[in-house]
Amino acid sequence: MNTTPGFIEELKRRNVVRVGVVYLITAWLLAQVADLMLENFQAPDWVIQAILVVLIIGFPLALIFAWAFELTPEGLKKEKDVDRSQSIVHKTGHTLDRTIIAILVVALAYFVWESRFNSPANEAADGLAQSDSGVAAEASSSEKSNAKSIAVLPFVNMSSDAEQEYFSDGISEEILNALAKVKELKVAGRTSSFAFKGESQDLRQVGEALGVEHILEGSVRKSGSKVRITAQLIQVDDGFHLWSESYDRELTDVFTIQDEIATAILEQLKAHLVGLETAPMPAAAQRTDPVVYEQYLLAKQRIYERKRLSIESAAELLDKAIARDPEYAPAYAQRGIAALLLAERNYGEMTNAEANAQGKLYLDKALQLEPNLAEAWAGLGLYHVNRPTEQRTGLDALEKALAINPNLIDASNWLQVGYSELGEVSRALEIVEDMVERDPLYPPGFANAVNSYNGFGQQEKSWALLDRIRPFLPGDPQVMQAEANTWMSLGKPSMAQPLLEKALETQPTDGVLRELYGWTLMQTGQYERVLQEGHRWHKVLALNVLQRPEEATMIAQELAGEGMVWPLIGHLASTREYRKLVEFVESRWPDLATLEHEYPDTGAGYGMMLDIALAYSVVGKQALFEDAMARIRAAHDRSVQQKIQDQFFLLTDARYYALAGDREHALRQLAEAVDMGLVLATPLSAIWPELEVLAGDPEYETIQAQLLDHANGEREALGLQPIST
Repeated sequence: MNTTPGFIEELKRRNVVRVGVVYLITAWLLAQVADLMLENFQAPDWVIQAILVVLIIGFPLALIFAWAFELTPEGLKKEKDVDRSQSIVHKTGHTLDRTIIAILVVALAYFVWESRFNSPANEAADGLAQSDSGVAAEASSSEKSNAKSIAVLPFVNMSSDAEQEYFSDGISEEILNALAKVKELKVAGRTSSFAFKGESQDLRQVGEALGVEHILEGSVRKSGSKVRITAQLIQVDDGFHLWSESYDRELTDVFTIQDEIATAILEQLKAHLVGLETAPMPAAAQRTDPVVYEQYLLAKQRIYERKRLSIESAAELLDKAIARDPEYAPAYAQRGIAALLLAERNYGEMTNAEANAQGKLYLDKALQLEPNLAEAWAGLGLYHVNRPTEQRTGLDALEKALAINPNLIDASNWLQVGYSELGEVSRALEIVEDMVERDPLYPPGFANAVNSYNGFGQQEKSWALLDRIRPFLPGDPQVMQAEANTWMSLGKPSMAQPLLEKALETQPTDGVLRELYGWTLMQTGQYERVLQEGHRWHKVLALNVLQRPEEATMIAQELAGEGMVWPLIGHLASTREYRKLVEFVESRWPDLATLEHEYPDTGAGYGMMLDIALAYSVVGKQALFEDAMARIRAAHDRSVQQKIQDQFFLLTDARYYALAGDREHALRQLAEAVDMGLVLATPLSAIWPELEVLAGDPEYETIQAQLLDHANGEREALGLQPIST
């Protein structure tokens, strides 16, 4: 009966109870602080769990330690070895009491602070203050989770005939397009997924490169009129096969096979991925016989290559498909796109006018046969965005195409082109960044992203993107073009020229490559080479510098007849034929508002309107001069508001201020353009007469000397002789 009271009294005497209280309060505080700190450091959950386990295990150990040992003036001793007459446990007890009070005060303060910090009012305030970043973080987290992301790798062709590979690619692409229609599902773009074709890659690396956590892969074995398609869904992080299935079908039923596979995959995703809503898959857009379908698939494959000979071959295949099945709308749509891409401004040699006319006929026929065909609406959008006054119509068509098929990456690319043509470069950048996120290895996407970054003075983003994609696309001409563009924006045409020459070896008719290449030759004063290798509008500039204006006039008039009017307007201004310039403008447009609607500023400086303003100033049409100047200023202000940081925009803005009589602003903009890397081997006023008013100004002459020194430095890097004044 006395054992229990004696034991309890002994616990109290040895301060075991006080030690237990101190330990529990201290452990609680440590757990709270650890939880807060580890959350900020984004530590994994197991870390805090481990800390809690250690603290729990430590409690009985602390009690045992307090029972068995006692603190004495000579240090820590076993309790049995301590003389009771010399014991100081009562003093230790008072110290522990004060410690308990101090820790309780700290715990109370922490409790009050935490309650206030996490009050509903503060949570609401935090939600408002961090709404944008919170949504972005949540979206990022959602994308990174394995719940709703997938890449469809190209199915392996297991047939004995290597030529059937396009068929297996077509199966993969159709499944990818079907999956892309599910809004809750992030699907990696076709180009990036197909970049891993034929390579034995670690799925973890593929998943990291494409930003997905699931991969669909498979194989196609075609023999005679039969086909076996095998598909398997794999979880990237552990390589676990979530689902696999094989399909044996007659080739006459290939569309049903595609629908079956896509539906089965979505059902499996719904089973494995929480929150994914799936709708019944629609039947294939249109049926045709196997031969026509194969011709269509092979043609699409060749159009994706974006090379003149491949696109011309695709056009021939599509002509055969249309002859065999005149009611097959997808063939007409791709035939129209092929025609537009064969224009000289893109990858071919047809005049722009001829390509437009041919492409429009095929696209109209496709939409007549199938009004909701996404690829036809995309092609129609491309047609319109390349035509003056019709960019908005093009944007509407492209938006409709993307509403039907969100994974149509070409439509996204042409959409951003349309916004760029209208000078809405910030909106274009948003689209192109989304393209790069969805399909990082799509060449027009990353090339346009780099071009946009450079225009905003964000070359560091250009280099980062190039470093990201270069390992997957070694020797790709579009990568070389993008790198050359970045060097050009930094005032290094000597670095850009060799890259472009190498790229043109594989794609000699690429209009974008040749336009950039011609400008490197112009900047470094290689005018004779411009006449041989440059774009036609470069030749107009080069012929003017070489004082051959009659030849320049012929080419400029030819371009104007095809709709490219600014080379002629610029040529007439630089040769001081102002009355001819005014006559041309007034014979073509009733007023400047109509002209601006047809040829708006693209965000790089409204140079064409400046040439017109100069002509009106010289011939004495003051009201029209002021109208033109007001339109230029408004366009340039829009570019400034969008934070354009481009050397050629600054040069054009300097021309505006010189024409407006504001020498100080003109010189300031010119100096900044030179600091950003402007390179010109030709005196400024030889090309832009409005800058003549600055001649003789010491600062202007210094700028001219800097330009010449810069050009000669670039010429030296290319192994060329310097140009003298």
